[in-house]
Amino acid sequence: MRVGTIITATCVLLLAGLMLFGCGGEDQKPAATTKKEATPIRVGGLIDLSGPTSSVGVPYAEGLKGGAKYINEQGGIDGRMVEFDLQDTAYNVQQGLSLYKKMVNTDHVVCIQGFGSAVTEALVRTLAKDMIPNLSASYSAHLTDPKVAPYNFFIAADYTTQMRAALKYFRDNWKEERAPRLALVYPDHPYGLAPIAGGKEYAAEIGFEIVGEANVALNAIDATTELLPLKEKNPDFCWVGGTTPSTSVILKSAKNIGMDTVFFTNIWGTDETLPKLAGSDADGSYSNQAAAVYGQDVPGMKVIMELTGNEPQMTHYTRGFVSMLVMAEGMKRALANGELTGESLKTSLETLRDFDPMGLAPLISYFPDDHRPNMAVFLYTIRDGKLTFVKEQILERRAEWLGH
Repeated sequence: MRVGTIITATCVLLLAGLMLFGCGGEDQKPAATTKKEATPIRVGGLIDLSGPTSSVGVPYAEGLKGGAKYINEQGGIDGRMVEFDLQDTAYNVQQGLSLYKKMVNTDHVVCIQGFGSAVTEALVRTLAKDMIPNLSASYSAHLTDPKVAPYNFFIAADYTTQMRAALKYFRDNWKEERAPRLALVYPDHPYGLAPIAGGKEYAAEIGFEIVGEANVALNAIDATTELLPLKEKNPDFCWVGGTTPSTSVILKSAKNIGMDTVFFTNIWGTDETLPKLAGSDADGSYSNQAAAVYGQDVPGMKVIMELTGNEPQMTHYTRGFVSMLVMAEGMKRALANGELTGESLKTSLETLRDFDPMGLAPLISYFPDDHRPNMAVFLYTIRDGKLTFVKEQILERRAEWLGH
């Protein structure tokens, strides 16, 4: 009798437990985040941390790292942390390609944060085959055409748009009745050549007289020979399409021969080191930028200053940071619509419309048939040895300019 009572009681307790589990389970279930949802999101970084472009690659990479840190501190992407695998391409295409293959085939990254033109160009077809987006820092116009580079994105106006924007600003502020005279100085290199045809065409369209061109190598130590023929043409404005070191050489050589013109450069031709390299010869020159300079009064700068302990950073840092913000927004949208893959990230990035990266860069939009992030450039001039904001110059998004 006693044994039967114990068995009966045990059965009652088991039954009650099963009923409690079935009826009140909502309060007893584990957290909704699944193992899959908590898995880190792997992102590859292919940046020139050594080699001839490392002077700008390193600060850009620091911005990417700062962006990843900020995203994770904000809770990641829907609770998933960004795992950023930064690797040195060393300005070497084969090294970049080898690193990419490992990232995709072994580490299973969702996307790449890229950098230089050589590796970016070499990856265009492979990215499309693998369906891996590359948010690069190579701003050649043809990379904005999805028919050419369907998985390539970047956050700055392309090189040709930069040149057009500066030309528009100078033409709008030209006071004389005659046409302003324009000269072009650039390296005989795919990067230097990229904006020349489109820039010359637009210059002629809005009333510039193009008076001459010259090639100055990126590693030049003097540009006197190249600039003397241009000096005789007396240009009012002179485009410089090189890098900061070559820009400094051009500015100093122009000063030495008494060449009086307004120089303006692309995004890589001027940064915070130019006044140190060229001294007072840099004053009065203009540059096209795609991000706020350190300490500028925009909402996101407080975040960057806190991340960097108030240690001034180059504008390349800010662009790297913005590239991470754009990537994160695309990832959030992809997850909101389902699974995060390279293909879904591409689709989600193409839904961005006037995305505001905390005021650190112009508003960003991508379209399925147009990957130009915007038609806007931040114009700066060097005044008293510092990059000083002039204006955000915005152009219309003309269809015939896509890819050119």
